Amino acid sequence: MNEGRAEAMAGRARWWALTAVSLATLMSYLDNNVVNVALPTIERSLHLSVSGLEWIVSSYLLVLGGLLLVGGRVADVFGRRRMFLIGLTIFTLSSLAAGLAGSAGVLIAARAVQGLGAALVMPASLAIIAATFTNARERTAAIGIWSAVGALGLALGPAIGGLISQHLHWGWIFLINVPLGAVTIAIALPFVSESHGRVAEDGAPAGRVRAMLDIPGLITSAVALFSLTYALIEGGDRGWTSPLIVGSFAVAAVAAAVFLAIESRSAHPMIPLPIFRSAAFSGGLGTMMIWSFGVLGIYFFTSLYLQANLGFSPTKAGMAFVPMALCLAIAATLSPRVTAIIGEHRTVALGMAIMTVGLVLFAQLGAGATFNALLPGFVLFGLGAGLMNVPLANAVLGGAPTAQAGMASALLNASREVAGLLGVTVIGAVLRSSESSSLRSGVSQAQAFIDGYHSGLWLTIGLLAAGVVLSYVTLRPRRTGELTIDEALAGLDDTVPGTASGTAETPLTARASVPAQSPASRNITRGAAPADGR
Repeated sequence: MNEGRAEAMAGRARWWALTAVSLATLMSYLDNNVVNVALPTIERSLHLSVSGLEWIVSSYLLVLGGLLLVGGRVADVFGRRRMFLIGLTIFTLSSLAAGLAGSAGVLIAARAVQGLGAALVMPASLAIIAATFTNARERTAAIGIWSAVGALGLALGPAIGGLISQHLHWGWIFLINVPLGAVTIAIALPFVSESHGRVAEDGAPAGRVRAMLDIPGLITSAVALFSLTYALIEGGDRGWTSPLIVGSFAVAAVAAAVFLAIESRSAHPMIPLPIFRSAAFSGGLGTMMIWSFGVLGIYFFTSLYLQANLGFSPTKAGMAFVPMALCLAIAATLSPRVTAIIGEHRTVALGMAIMTVGLVLFAQLGAGATFNALLPGFVLFGLGAGLMNVPLANAVLGGAPTAQAGMASALLNASREVAGLLGVTVIGAVLRSSESSSLRSGVSQAQAFIDGYHSGLWLTIGLLAAGVVLSYVTLRPRRTGELTIDEALAGLDDTVPGTASGTAETPLTARASVPAQSPASRNITRGAAPADGR
């Protein structure tokens, strides 16, 4: 009886922990999207220049994009619960500072600190779920709930931002995070358990902890992502061939090359490069990048289309995304059941295909579209996105070694953020090119924008169609006789002096795989990180 009561209490604690990480995810997703609609109001209130207005958004994205991998690594080394709570505290306090800001400088600085908090919270959140829910069925359901809550934040952000900017002081778009953050911390403290990889053993000497952190890898990865994110944000305004932007891309490329060289030689790499041999891991990241490229790019330009061409108010434009958010949330909660019937690879491919059909419907709309005409595309896009996100996140986590859950989550988030910026950049370039061509042919400005918008849609449709094939091929279950990524890295671990592989726990899944290796071939890639449990 006591064992049953203890198990019931542990079960409740798991779901309360999920509540905490889901609320934190809601805050970060909501904050990233609530700002855009309120920018005109902030501009009038603080008398900002266009450059200052852009940096309210860019400062957050720049710090977030640059430090996501760092956040994942420190979570694995120092503890996911610890980094989650530190990041959540930073995010909540900086939200308070942003909401009370009386000048552009204070607001931009507060947004940058928010990015730091989010860079700690986001990788730790998914890693905490993976460590807390060891049962595969429960974990899949938990990821479904987490995805649904994040989707609500993504889609409800514009609606909430529009309502606040029209009826309240703009500072409340940030101040709403303060009570949410306080409640989340209060839930997390008693219910979220500490977890980390074996690389962070208690009592390890300071020098060994520094080696485990892979500080050269942390620095070079941050420089690479920071430079790439900056170039993508500023390239459109400064010119893609300007010395600053070309230099930023060059710095990103050099830093990335140095990072790869460091990781291939490090005894404790941030990212053990052999994990990319896992088709599920690499294919999952590639699919996520395609999804993010299309979704965030089209999301941005659809908002412009609704307001500039269809005459929607900011609030109405934000509310137009609500059906998509609801469908996404519903599909995310149903996704585990679909996955159990047809498998992960088919579920992800099906979701991508449904999203593709939704965008095809959008490509048929013009200047006279009504909300009812928009609805089928929004519904299909939301259903597809919700259906594929849960098994995709599960595939990426399952394709990484168990000691690297924080880093796998960080890579998933980093790929999404960078690909989203790339989507806005590339789709924007296609849109402007097509728009200019239409203007030269004599059509009106409004119709020229729609022509450019349609060109961006067709580019995204092509990418999503490619994602259908990529996800179906790479996420298929592994063949009998192949090693899981944990088993492969455990074998590699035996060749690294000073490490032990005898404490490896069961992998998250048995699906992710790399080709089985002979002892001789394992010695070739001896720089891999040791595998171990969460």
